[in-house]
Amino acid sequence: MTTYVIGDLQGCLTPLRRLLDHLSYDPTTDTLWFVGDLVNRGPESLETLRFIKSLGKQAISVLGNHDLHLLAVVHGVRKASSKDTLQPIVNATDRDELCHWLARRPLLHVDDNLGHTLVHAGIYPYWSLKRAQKMADELHGVLRHELQDFLTVMYGNMPDRWVKGLSPRRRRRFSVNAFTRMRYCHWDGRINFDFNGPPRTAPAGLHPWYALPDRKPLDTTVVFGHWSSHPGISPGHVIPTDRGCVWGGSLTAYAIEERTSHWVDCRS
Repeated sequence: MTTYVIGDLQGCLTPLRRLLDHLSYDPTTDTLWFVGDLVNRGPESLETLRFIKSLGKQAISVLGNHDLHLLAVVHGVRKASSKDTLQPIVNATDRDELCHWLARRPLLHVDDNLGHTLVHAGIYPYWSLKRAQKMADELHGVLRHELQDFLTVMYGNMPDRWVKGLSPRRRRRFSVNAFTRMRYCHWDGRINFDFNGPPRTAPAGLHPWYALPDRKPLDTTVVFGHWSSHPGISPGHVIPTDRGCVWGGSLTAYAIEERTSHWVDCRS
């Protein structure tokens, strides 16, 4: 019985099937965690979404920025870009059912028994785990009950720093950016949305979100995606899983109980 954390799929179902074969995945005993960005840029976004949904309780997925973008496109809040591969979902007869399911995925999944937390991009460094759960729960409720209204105000980089007393709209925008878009923070806690290279090339004053010197301890291992340029090796309290499958890299599975990584090449 193993819990596998799968990196960003972005519509790459064929590599996922190869990876599951490589793992000898058993749906009766094993559980799959997906770090989000199930769709977009890859060739099989519709098929990927259908497959993950079909796994039922054997799969847990958190929302990524591309998943939220799909919801915004379907709800007429955002136009698809020339790089998007979302049209097959938009045209699908089961589109509404799929998007209804997707909008009910959480932003954060905490498993105290396994001592691991699943998130797409990261946890804001000045949040405790309790605060992060509170903000994720708020967003989960908003996505379930106020989806259209939230999508219309979701986009934007401001506020880029957490302060007490933010209005609900600004608080939720900041939270969704932290959970789904964050890679680096400035020394004062402002999220940087411009630089996305590996940590060794970061400009002075930028820190990976998990390496800000005075960040709050979380007492959990955070497994995340969103950062294809990040090396596989990282501090023990965080585990990056995005190996750029959609760009011809690899698709990775991290086995929590075994503390081992597995992958398949996505170039073939």
